[in-house]
Amino acid sequence: MMTRANELPLQLRRTGLDPAAELARARDDEGVVRVETPWGVPGYLVCRYEDVRTVLTDPARFSSALTPFRGAGPLDPGELARMRAGQLIALDPPEHTRLRRMLTPEFTVHRMRRLEPRITEIVQAALDDLERAGRPADLVAHFAVPVPSLVICELLGVPAADRAAFQDRSARLLDTSLPAQELTVVRRKERAYLAGLVARAQVDPGEDLLGTLVREHGDEIGTDELIGLAGQLLLAGHETTSNMLGLGTLALLRHPDQLAMIREDPARIEAAVEELLRWLSIAQSPPPRVTTTEVEIAGQVIPAGAMLICSIPAANRDHAFAGDPDRLDVTREAAGHVAFGHGVHHCVGAPLARMELRIALPMLLRRFPGLALADPFEQVDFRVLSFVFGLNSLRVTW
Repeated sequence: MMTRANELPLQLRRTGLDPAAELARARDDEGVVRVETPWGVPGYLVCRYEDVRTVLTDPARFSSALTPFRGAGPLDPGELARMRAGQLIALDPPEHTRLRRMLTPEFTVHRMRRLEPRITEIVQAALDDLERAGRPADLVAHFAVPVPSLVICELLGVPAADRAAFQDRSARLLDTSLPAQELTVVRRKERAYLAGLVARAQVDPGEDLLGTLVREHGDEIGTDELIGLAGQLLLAGHETTSNMLGLGTLALLRHPDQLAMIREDPARIEAAVEELLRWLSIAQSPPPRVTTTEVEIAGQVIPAGAMLICSIPAANRDHAFAGDPDRLDVTREAAGHVAFGHGVHHCVGAPLARMELRIALPMLLRRFPGLALADPFEQVDFRVLSFVFGLNSLRVTW
């Protein structure tokens, strides 16, 4: 069910699919506002498009490595160091550059195209499962979650039987309301599981991504770093695309004129995906940055050591970036949006996510030309207490 926007931290507030009006006002009136953060310290919310790009582009002034580990109270310094190892989102250059250089070749557009036939098979199987479930069926459970989960599992060499457990852990790791002690328990379970995957890859490296990293970079990447990279890829590869599939479908059902354009002209899908990424902005914010020096943003002086949170929904709906930004327009040229972040931390898996969306959404619309919501929009079950905006379920009929 919809949670009232004013019950949430400002950076998480939505009204249906839109950023809440008070978030838009914070962007338009002030640009930077003080907020409480899930890290237990006050911070600054950066809302304007150009300011967000500035923060994300300059790791020298806006550091990722200085950001405290959320809910790290129960962790001793040694365990904390092991858990941070390999976490690209928590590193600055040159450490970040060294690890990202190893991953980038595995996520080029050319490499992703080799996955297209297998992704198509996975989408087809999910659509078959959705149809077998009968009307009404939960699009999230039968389509939006299984497709990217299976893709990223196969890419990393995760057994399909382990998917349900890691999906549950992923959702809890992103839950902003999870108490620190419970968060630590989930982190330890996740790390123990990933350590097993890495150990097997080190003994017998296969053709999956973990095996490739071991074979090609085993002498320059440590075990803890491999565990961290695997965890980050699993979490991001599953959570973001699954929520984009669910929310993207909902957005199109709420805008039948836009849906009709995609169905009638499949060549529009590339632009449509970019516009859906911009308009929905499901990654509420990239990991926080900490200022290394006094800075000025939107006319405000911010001291060194301050935590900054960038609002992706506010930035992508900024009038300075896009004309009529609150309107969903699949013919729009939305290049330059910050849905995948920006700068050195721009999402390394963006080519994979784009490919999955470009394949899955048209296949869904072709398979079910009468696709419709089974319940009133006001009853849609949004997942709001999360760093990644999404749906708990979405009942559809056809």
